[in-house]
Amino acid sequence: MRYSEKWGDSIDSAVALALQDLKLTREQVTVTVLEEPSKGFFGIGSKLAKVRVEEIAPEKPAVEEKPAKPEKKDKEERKAEAPKAQAKEETREKRASEKPAKKKDKKPRGKREFKIEGEAQSVSAKPADLVDMPEHPAKAFLTDLIREMGLEASVKVAANADSVYADIEGADTGTIIGKRGQTLDSIQYLTSLVVNKGEDEYIRVVVDAEGYRAKREATLEKLAYKLAEKSVRTGRSVKLEPMNPYERKVIHTTLQTVPAVVTRSEGSEPHRRVVIEPAKK
Repeated sequence: MRYSEKWGDSIDSAVALALQDLKLTREQVTVTVLEEPSKGFFGIGSKLAKVRVEEIAPEKPAVEEKPAKPEKKDKEERKAEAPKAQAKEETREKRASEKPAKKKDKKPRGKREFKIEGEAQSVSAKPADLVDMPEHPAKAFLTDLIREMGLEASVKVAANADSVYADIEGADTGTIIGKRGQTLDSIQYLTSLVVNKGEDEYIRVVVDAEGYRAKREATLEKLAYKLAEKSVRTGRSVKLEPMNPYERKVIHTTLQTVPAVVTRSEGSEPHRRVVIEPAKK
């Protein structure tokens, strides 16, 4: 059976998101609470609710009894109906021969080809020359922050000349990630401020938790291809929901491999969004 696992500020909001995802009603599913929500202390260490909503198996329809076979017609009735049946068959064959042959491989007007050229470059892929850093300002800051939030998690940091990658693991990573990664993005922004303080050249900082970045990127890639195909099929532009700069970059990078569409961003933060449009011929 189909199921959906969702995070929410409360159990009801998480269930509502799952029902929207499955396109089902509350009576058609069973709900399992995976994680209880917690408000924390003055908002610090708050936890989201997580539920698993599973579709209830529909009841098997009763087997209908087969209707009784009609009694066989006697020889006299069959002889009388034989000429009529033969005449009907000849009429059908004559009409079929008079119909013009259908043209094959004719594409409907306005439909444009959807084609992917090559593979999209991964935005979340790590550089090959990263070196593990047991002691680093990013690690010290994140460790202190997690402790002050009252959470349990460990931090590993690797870096090269122009990038820093921090991976967070532990029992409370769900709280660290937050709804759609919003808490994780905020933590990454604060870590970037700490790392770049006093630096002459900008150092890129990426903070991840339990591989969330790669999973989110895969979801966004599927969404990008799906909406690009819709744009090509309908010949109209498609607007995505507002996204942060990282997620918009994933959409733009993914659709660089689709020559049938072009992408652009419109609006201002935090409501800036990606627009997918059919490419001009």
